[in-house]
Amino acid sequence: SYLCTMKILMVCLGNICRSPLAEGILQEKALKAGLNWQVDSAGTNGYHTGEPPHALSIKVAAANGVDICKQRSRRFIAADIDKYDLIYAMANDVLQDMHRIARHNFDSKKVSLFLEESFPGEERDVPDPWSGPEIHYHEVFEIIDRNCDNIIKKYG
Repeated sequence: SYLCTMKILMVCLGNICRSPLAEGILQEKALKAGLNWQVDSAGTNGYHTGEPPHALSIKVAAANGVDICKQRSRRFIAADIDKYDLIYAMANDVLQDMHRIARHNFDSKKVSLFLEESFPGEERDVPDPWSGPEIHYHEVFEIIDRNCDNIIKKYG
C-alpha cells in the first residue's frame, strides 16, 4: 500500500459528538481533493470507549453526505502524539486534558486548537452540542465544515 502523506487526529472530550464529525468531514474532503490523508479521532475522557458517535452527529453528518456510523470512540493516549503529524483539540478544556495525558510527550508543534486554522490567536472552542437540541449539531457541523476547508487549503 502507498504511504499516507499525512496523519491527522481530531480530539474532543468523549469522542462521540465533535471529533467524529471533524474526522468524517476532513476525511471526506481529503478524498475529494485527491489527498492521501488518514484522519482519526479520539476523546480525552474515555467514557464512551467502543461506542459509535452520538445519534445526532450521525444524523447530521448523513444529511450532509458524510457517513460516520462505523466510527468507534477511543481514548486519547500519550503515544498518539508520536503517531500523528497534526493533532487538533476541539476546545481549550480538551487541550488541557491532552497536556495532562501526554505530559513530557506533548508537542506544541503538532498540537493546536482546531479553530486556530480559521481564527488564529483567538483561542476559540468548537461548542459541545452534547445534550443539546439537534440544531446545535447542525451549527457545529457548519463550524467544523468551514474550518476543514481551511485545513485542506493550508496542507493540501
